[in-house]
Amino acid sequence: MEVKLKLKFLLPTALAVLLLAFPISAQNPQAALATLPEADMLIYVSPQKILNEAAPRVIEPAELTKARAAFADMKKSIGVDPSSIEYLVIAVRFNKPAADLSFVVPDLMAVVGGDFSSESLMTLGNLSPPDKVRVEKYGSKSITLIKIDPLAAQAEKNPIFKPLVEIGAVPLSANSLAIGNLRYLKSAVDAAEGNGRISAASLESLLRDPNALIAASGAPLASFAKSFGLMGLENTTRESRCDTSFGNFYAAVTMTGKNFTLRGAMNADNPDTAKIINSLLSGLIQQGISSVPDPKAQTILQTLKMFAKDSEVVWEGDIPEKVVADFIRTQSTPKKEEPATSSPRRPVRKKRTR
Repeated sequence: MEVKLKLKFLLPTALAVLLLAFPISAQNPQAALATLPEADMLIYVSPQKILNEAAPRVIEPAELTKARAAFADMKKSIGVDPSSIEYLVIAVRFNKPAADLSFVVPDLMAVVGGDFSSESLMTLGNLSPPDKVRVEKYGSKSITLIKIDPLAAQAEKNPIFKPLVEIGAVPLSANSLAIGNLRYLKSAVDAAEGNGRISAASLESLLRDPNALIAASGAPLASFAKSFGLMGLENTTRESRCDTSFGNFYAAVTMTGKNFTLRGAMNADNPDTAKIINSLLSGLIQQGISSVPDPKAQTILQTLKMFAKDSEVVWEGDIPEKVVADFIRTQSTPKKEEPATSSPRRPVRKKRTR
């Protein structure tokens, strides 16, 4: 019962992560993320800003108090308070095909940093059963790896899952921790030591708005070209004929005054293509909005505007704070169960006897 109550109060917070933002002059996130390895797609979240600045604007005080009590319990048990986490970054890196022309699954990693001890968290991770955990030394770091049995069983049937059979964790600094597959964790260790770091252009795209609470960016077309051999194989290099920024995207959530602001853009290569794509997407989005059953969700989606600007397709929307608060309140309120009504019994007819 206690777990269900905590989940109930954490739900509004999770929704806030997706919808809210609040501009504050915190530590420059670009400096904190500069030591990450190269990535093709990135998602950036600041739980600290969400929980401390944005959530109080749209969540009922009583629910927020209970959520913070749950965070305090987490602090006591695992040493981490979610409201003290400065950033969470999810990075995806696509790979060239193997020498045998087999598809190689993308590398996936989450990096979290904030007011906690990464070494203490690693100690908790080592409490798992010894047959499930192994430690691999790489450079100056020790990577703790845990075997995922369901994926191991799948990997026996399909080798494509082999890189994901083990998921590891490694402290990159005293207060930052990386979790992901082994190959990407090794790249993270190298980047922390100054080798193979993420490009400045990737970070500039992700953090186009320095006040973004949530941001995402990526290069889908380049990722496709890499994964399917247009740039060569793991052991060979091929000159790419697909050198374009078409499809590169950016999206973020911020706050301006009493409105939550959504901003995004996608590169369309040239103004004509931008207008064509905008025309196609606008019609599809309107159809999608009309199919959403929740009226409050429709109200939020209808604030989004899409238009072509130079060589980009741009979307933006300003959602009033009250609309967001009403939506979260509606989603977190338990629905009343209607009493089951039994159908009236039909009268039993007596058989006539002659």
